[in-house]
Amino acid sequence: MGIGHYIKEIGRGKDGARALTREQSADLLGQILDDHVSDLEVGAFCLAMRIKGETPSEMAGFLDAIHARLHTLAKPAATQPQVTVVIPCYNGARKLPALTPLLALLLVQAGAHVCVHGTATESGRISSFDVFDQLGYKCNTHPGNNDHPLQLLATETLHAGLKKLLDVRRVVGLRNPAHSLVKLMNPCAGPALLVSSYTHPEYAASMAETFKLLNTSAFLLRGTEGEPVADARRTPQMEFFTNGSSKLVQAAQAGILASIPEMPAINAEATAKYIQAVLNQQLPVPASIRLQVDHILQALKSL
Repeated sequence: MGIGHYIKEIGRGKDGARALTREQSADLLGQILDDHVSDLEVGAFCLAMRIKGETPSEMAGFLDAIHARLHTLAKPAATQPQVTVVIPCYNGARKLPALTPLLALLLVQAGAHVCVHGTATESGRISSFDVFDQLGYKCNTHPGNNDHPLQLLATETLHAGLKKLLDVRRVVGLRNPAHSLVKLMNPCAGPALLVSSYTHPEYAASMAETFKLLNTSAFLLRGTEGEPVADARRTPQMEFFTNGSSKLVQAAQAGILASIPEMPAINAEATAKYIQAVLNQQLPVPASIRLQVDHILQALKSL
């Protein structure tokens, strides 16, 4: 079938491009995920969308295509919480330690069921999965098995085509819709609370519109180097989305910092040792991450 007729609509430049309907968007991305189009068409799609930008309706259609194809994580056992906290990890650490594993493990300590999914999308960064590996946690290669409160899933386990689309960035050097979609999708068979993040204000606005359109239960904040964990140095703004509306649950910390907490070196081993010390109560939980954990747990109670 091909996607040339869609590229003709979205590839007319920033001012001339036309938005696709939700149904068209689902068909377009479905063909890409099913590997029914050429590499040239995929590259044209990625560059056209990078210039045009995605509408909430297009993002909804793309998510329809993804959710119809994912190898989803099975529902938790009846003895575990039925709403899973979903944490996407795709950016990694460059200048600050990767503390998303600390967030996930603090939530598990508090009794939540957590699914972390992701893959490395940039070279030269320490990923959260590198840190989890140092802590002794491995990825689940069989999503039908969901008998542990912490589930780690590689993107290629969820869908190989989605991983392939993310990897286009390594060739062309630019993000494409997949990099936003993985922060919006629910990889679980059951209900979930997404913990998502943005790097630039324009992404915050588009993500918020998509959450509201799809009635997604989500927790949104400005991430730490793109990871969905609060910056240990300064508390960011945090919003909770549910039933098509949003609520500000945490204002951003203002003013000059009185002090900066001591952080580990930027490598997986040092970060893992630091996280273990915090979990063992040998070191304090950074105040901003403690607030994030508390807000997420409060949100879970309302779902």
